[in-house]
Amino acid sequence: MFDLGGVLIDWNPRYLYRKLFDGDDAAMERFLAEVTTPEWNGEQDAGRTWAEAVDVLTRQHPEHATLIAAYAIRWPETLGEAIHSTVDVLDDLRRTGVRLFALSNWSAETFPIARPRYPFLEWFEGIVISGEVRMAKPDARVYRHMFERYSLDPATAVFIDDSEANVNAARELGMIAIRFDGADALRRALAGLGLLDGSDGSVS
Repeated sequence: MFDLGGVLIDWNPRYLYRKLFDGDDAAMERFLAEVTTPEWNGEQDAGRTWAEAVDVLTRQHPEHATLIAAYAIRWPETLGEAIHSTVDVLDDLRRTGVRLFALSNWSAETFPIARPRYPFLEWFEGIVISGEVRMAKPDARVYRHMFERYSLDPATAVFIDDSEANVNAARELGMIAIRFDGADALRRALAGLGLLDGSDGSVS
């Protein structure tokens, strides 16, 4: 069970805002830390609409109205490439015949924009998007939703995420959880579980 952003897909609002701040990285970082914060963006992952999100933040920071609106209007520009080294690990797992799933904190409005850009998403038997079910990691309910929807036994499910909080929540529910720290480390961890050959990436 894979997370998407930061694990398989390179997503970063800086790809957009570096253009808008014209190279002033310090000002950009202040804006991202104090205005369009991760917590604000997380509300969209939990189901809030982008229209409401922009309206709420614009009323709080009217001086940044144009920059705030750009987050939604130009959201596709926050997408980077697939993280190919991790996609290779996913492909190797796919060739073993193991069931593959994705559980991602993502807005229900923007995931359909991203999905066609990454053909490997079709390899998953099922994908749960937090914004669609209005529950976001590390809320235990979204993991339980995944278990029930796809008849998964948490004791035999391997969860991969770059967020420590999400990994800890998965462990508390009895899952085998791996904190993502690069494709090589992931391959070694999966090899330790007997799922892959960690030496060359081939199927064990």
